[in-house]
Amino acid sequence: MNRTKMVLTGVTCAILTASAGVVKATPSTEYWTPCVSDVQGYNSWHLGIDNYYTIDKKASSGDQGAFPTDIGITVGVLPFDKIQMEVGIDALYPSDYPYYLNAKLGTPEDSICKGSPALNVGIFNVGFKSGVTDYDIVDFIVGKTLPCNLGRVHAGYYVGNSSVLVSSSGKKDNDGFMVAYDRYLYKDKVQLGADYASGKNAIGGGGAGIYYYFTKDISMLVGPVWFNDKGLNGDTKWTTQLDINF
Repeated sequence: MNRTKMVLTGVTCAILTASAGVVKATPSTEYWTPCVSDVQGYNSWHLGIDNYYTIDKKASSGDQGAFPTDIGITVGVLPFDKIQMEVGIDALYPSDYPYYLNAKLGTPEDSICKGSPALNVGIFNVGFKSGVTDYDIVDFIVGKTLPCNLGRVHAGYYVGNSSVLVSSSGKKDNDGFMVAYDRYLYKDKVQLGADYASGKNAIGGGGAGIYYYFTKDISMLVGPVWFNDKGLNGDTKWTTQLDINF
């Protein structure tokens, strides 16, 4: 897939100039989380533009909301086949502290030995405002392609800054698990993607949607995202995510 979207969910209302409760920014992602083994190839650049917004709330209700638009660039930096690395930066607007860094290091399937899974370690949501946006979340991901064209599955663990990654009540909740699944419904054209992250914190939640590939390097994702802690992220939101590799 080599999609690289930015997933930094969780900047609290205090850092946003909009009414949203969360923002997002990460390395290559599945849907809502970075729980996927994809890594940008060497000198392959990726532009991602992600939006999250309510669609079933009237403005007069006060329940409508949107996250800041996430515009991110990611690039592959290692010229090897069996070990790959990408680094990226995200800008989220409108917000008071918009910039975040991310990185991912990984080995593709079969690179260690025949039949070995893909392995990844990464970091995301690395903000520059101490105690506000420095989530500094580290994750470990294992991925495997299923036989008979049944798609791919991924599972992982994450842990972040305990002073920032908390619930809406202020309780520390800075680690958890992630799972993800994807499968082409129509080869190289239409793909199902779904994932979930545990935890009552900024990244806890998940969703499922459809990727449509206009070309092999340009795709659009559409679908809903729901959250484990509505006090942080609000109600379910719709996402549209444009991804361009160049």
